[in-house]
Amino acid sequence: MASSSTSSYTNSPCAACKFLRRKCMPDCIFAPYFPPEEPQKFANVHKIFGASNVSKLLNEVHPHQREDAVNSLAYEAEARMKDPVYGCVGAISVLQRQVIRLQKELDETNADLVRYASSYNHEILLPTSQSERSSSSRVRGGGSLGQNSGSYFDPPWNRNAYDRNYERGGGGEGDI
Repeated sequence: MASSSTSSYTNSPCAACKFLRRKCMPDCIFAPYFPPEEPQKFANVHKIFGASNVSKLLNEVHPHQREDAVNSLAYEAEARMKDPVYGCVGAISVLQRQVIRLQKELDETNADLVRYASSYNHEILLPTSQSERSSSSRVRGGGSLGQNSGSYFDPPWNRNAYDRNYERGGGGEGDI
């Protein structure tokens, strides 16, 4: 036996040739893109586009673009199997609507945050620790930025329990 004939028996045929029940030649256009471990990939592509059309497409595409073309065909074929009418366009449409909805929700949340920040934007003298209780010149929130004066919005989630209790009308640390 010649070495070339034994090498063809050791390599299993690609998924395309196995599906089409033909001998997989060394120059098979499908072999690099449809490995034998992924038979469903070719089955979906074949069912949607046909082996002949895929072969023509791969022969017309530059070799460096073939893998991307096959991945695109496989994605579209899988999407068409799930949604025969819209395919991947349906999935894209759903995702675009979701992005629009989430963008609106983000805009509303940002607007709420701005409203909330503006309602708490006044300066309040609230000592929060023993050292700050002794220094009454300290402005609310200036400590976390390393500043002794100036105003910025200090969100309530950054405040300690003493501050939250004081804002609710409590008298001090023991009222928490």
